[in-house]
Amino acid sequence: MTRVLIPRGGSWGEAVSALVTDAGFEPLVLPLIQIAPAEDQDALRAQIDELGAGRFDWLVVTSQSTVRYLPRVPAAVSVAAVGNVTAAALRERGIPVAFVPRTQSAAGLVDEWPIPSGRVLWPRSEDAKPTIEAGLRAKGMDVVDVVAYRTVSVLDADEHELDDLGVLAGDDQALTAFEPRETPVDAVLVTSGSVAKQVLRLGLPDGVTVVTIGEQTAEDCRRAGLHVSAIAKTPTPEGLVAALVAAVPARS
Repeated sequence: MTRVLIPRGGSWGEAVSALVTDAGFEPLVLPLIQIAPAEDQDALRAQIDELGAGRFDWLVVTSQSTVRYLPRVPAAVSVAAVGNVTAAALRERGIPVAFVPRTQSAAGLVDEWPIPSGRVLWPRSEDAKPTIEAGLRAKGMDVVDVVAYRTVSVLDADEHELDDLGVLAGDDQALTAFEPRETPVDAVLVTSGSVAKQVLRLGLPDGVTVVTIGEQTAEDCRRAGLHVSAIAKTPTPEGLVAALVAAVPARS
């Protein structure tokens, strides 16, 4: 059976694993990164307090991972989400979403930005590209960015860090024991540049099909040295698996 490496765990990994199974493939969930809180919590709290005090007109959320670090958002603040998955995560928290771009990417959000002025808070990942900040400032917005979370390599974390990050017991042993020649994979699903860097470190053989969740991630993969075989048309788990199905024939 065609084996597909899913290098993210948690609820996302479980959901994608189910979709991969339904499509006739064998999933191999092997988390390579985990999300951790920002190291500078004081800076984050200060901007969250400013948000709560109504000193921002817009909150821009560009990752589902950001949502877990958000408090209650004042009703007067409009919320923009980079895509439908992020918007759904916000709504699950009871946070209304005022704007989702048709092109679900940071560049799409900037291109389709609906207003010419105002103050924006952008809580972001530690390694986020400056697309949102630079793009919205060019549109006339006053943008304040703050690190909300960071991605941590599971390959580099020690036992205590893995425990703090909530890595399931056995995941670190599975990574240590993983040997591409003994557990061959036919395809890998990549959702970010940080995941791409960790996939490269696994030393997968040539010929493995790399499927990415969007154009930016595809660019990150190529920059990291991975050959991209397929790109999802929509940046969702369903879109990712649809691209996989189109690129790789399932076999029993």
